[in-house]
Amino acid sequence: MYQFFVEDTQVSASAVTIEGSDVNHIKNVLRMKCGEKVRISTQSGKNYYCELTEITENIVQADILEEIAEGTELPNKIYLFQGLPKADKMELVIQKAVELGAYEIIPVAMKNCVVKLDDKKAENKVRRWQEIAKSAAKQSKRSLIPKVRMPLTYQQAVEMAKELQAVFVPYENERGMAATKEAVERLTLGQSIGVFIGPEGGFSPEEIALAKDENMQLISLGKRILRTETAGLATLAILAYHLETLA
Repeated sequence: MYQFFVEDTQVSASAVTIEGSDVNHIKNVLRMKCGEKVRISTQSGKNYYCELTEITENIVQADILEEIAEGTELPNKIYLFQGLPKADKMELVIQKAVELGAYEIIPVAMKNCVVKLDDKKAENKVRRWQEIAKSAAKQSKRSLIPKVRMPLTYQQAVEMAKELQAVFVPYENERGMAATKEAVERLTLGQSIGVFIGPEGGFSPEEIALAKDENMQLISLGKRILRTETAGLATLAILAYHLETLA
């Protein structure tokens, strides 16, 4: 069943009005017809089973058949602070992070990042990354579209993370999966969680020192060195398993 996202203002008591690029996608790409069923989610996280009743050039109308009580979101909001990687690796990270339940993805310019983005390049990249997040949210039946933020400096990211209730920093020089297990198991439902991932060159000593100063939790992901595009996804998978077993 295909899924679409709408603003809350597009939902009435009995119907949903789909507008914008999704109209062309429904009409000309998917070639859907009236009577077909779709899943529609709002920006506030509500989900509905609907039946298409009208397809025009500018809007698609769908009657609400049922509001879905059980959502697909994790019980905790997880913020992925991803050190900017090379090439198109960020696209892969965003796609898979959305599938694994990340609430927001924040690109971070760190000392060892090879990629340097000026404001104009960053705006273009974020627009592209947000579309990837939207597509991944549809595919994985998320109840909302995770936000991809404009890139932050490492210091800005650390300041943002101060508002979160738990922050993890997977670090290749940290040893001991038992400590990682203990840190994860201390999490409770509803806590906001940050995950910091270094770029290809890893965290600088200064960045790790700042993380320690701010009481961010350094953790190990095992004896093997993971690539930057793997480390965040491995962490999200660990967190998702723990949190969904608590819910």
